Amino acid sequence: MNSQSRIDKTNYYLDIAETVLERGTCLRRNYGSIIVKNDEIISTGYAGAPRGRKNCIDLGYCRREQLNIPRGMRYEICRSVHAEANAIISASRRDMIGATLYLVGIEAKSGEYVANASSCSMCKRMIINSGISTVVVRMSKDSYTTVDVYNEWVLNDDSLQGDGAY
Repeated sequence: MNSQSRIDKTNYYLDIAETVLERGTCLRRNYGSIIVKNDEIISTGYAGAPRGRKNCIDLGYCRREQLNIPRGMRYEICRSVHAEANAIISASRRDMIGATLYLVGIEAKSGEYVANASSCSMCKRMIINSGISTVVVRMSKDSYTTVDVYNEWVLNDDSLQGDGAY
């Protein structure tokens, strides 16, 4: 392999996050995330029920889907701990300050990347408080968007308007 065909670092980390999501247990969308600082993976996380509770794939249904709750709304009804939250729970805050979180979402039914993927409002708050400075979200196999947490989620506080959905 020559240097021209070598994968760039961002897609390398997104590929790892995409592998992590394969452990997800959601019937709607599976997300995987990794937190990286100084080129070292600090922690990983995927969407799934809290330890010891049954996952939606084990139950055979999604409560939010049964209630026709749209994407981005009413996450308190969801059984899962989100990928970002699980990665944050597994890391030390001192290790997350200034780190980057890589996030990939896949639609469970189609296997396609989640369109306009983003962290939910609860995960945004956890990311802000964890000290993570950047979030990179995969949009397609080769494209992604980068969020500057302070400028886009702290200074531009979307919780002050709208209904909280993304």
